[in-house]
Amino acid sequence: MSTPVYGAPHGPESRHPGWPARLGPLEVPAGTVALRPIRLRDAGEWSRIRLRDRAYLEKWEPTAVGPWPERNALWSWPPQWASLRSLARRGQCLPFAITVDGAFAGQITVGNVIRASLRSAWVGYWVSSALAGGGLATAAVALLTDHAFSAAGLHRLEATVRPENGASLRVLSKAGYRQEGLFLRYLDVAGDWRDHLCFAVTAEETGDGFAQRLVDSGLATRP
Repeated sequence: MSTPVYGAPHGPESRHPGWPARLGPLEVPAGTVALRPIRLRDAGEWSRIRLRDRAYLEKWEPTAVGPWPERNALWSWPPQWASLRSLARRGQCLPFAITVDGAFAGQITVGNVIRASLRSAWVGYWVSSALAGGGLATAAVALLTDHAFSAAGLHRLEATVRPENGASLRVLSKAGYRQEGLFLRYLDVAGDWRDHLCFAVTAEETGDGFAQRLVDSGLATRP
C-alpha cells in the first residue's frame, strides 16, 4: 500500500510554499487520480477537452472576453500557463493538472492566496465530461485540501458554486466542505450576475486528512 506524496514542506522563507508538488494517488471509479504542476505541453489535451466540453463547462464558468473557441484554442494555453506559473512562483496560487491513469483530465487551482494573519484562498476546478461522476473531482479536491493545510501552510479554503450545479455541490460535500451561506449576485457567469453558495473548511477540521476520509468512507482507495 502506498501513501500520498505531498512534496517537501517549505520553510517560512519560501516565496511559494507548497508549489510545485505532486499529490496522490487515489483510486476512484474513474481511475488512478493524481495532481501535478501544469505543463506547457498540456496545451493539446487542455484545448481538445475544453473545446469538446463547451456545453458542459461554459454554463458554470465566469464570463470572459472573446468567444469560447478562441479562448480555448491551442494557442491560448501558453499565456495562461505562463501567468499561472508566475503567480505560483510568487506564492499567490497553486495550479495543478488533474490526471487519471497518467493522462490530463482537468485542472484544480488554489487561487488568491493571502498570507499574514488570514492565510486564506479559494479552490476551483474543472474535469473532463468523459470522466464526470467517477469520483475524480472529489479526489482532486481532497488531495489539494490536505496539501493546502500542510505544505502550503494555509488555514482556510473557500469554494463557491451556483445552487443549480448539483454535481459540484456533491463534490464539495463529499470532500468534506461545509456550506456557510449564499452570496447574492456574486459572479458574472454565462452573461449574468449569478448567486453562489459558499462552502469552506479550515485547518482545524482536517483530522486524519480529507483524502483519508474518502478512503474510510469507501469512496476511494490507496493504490
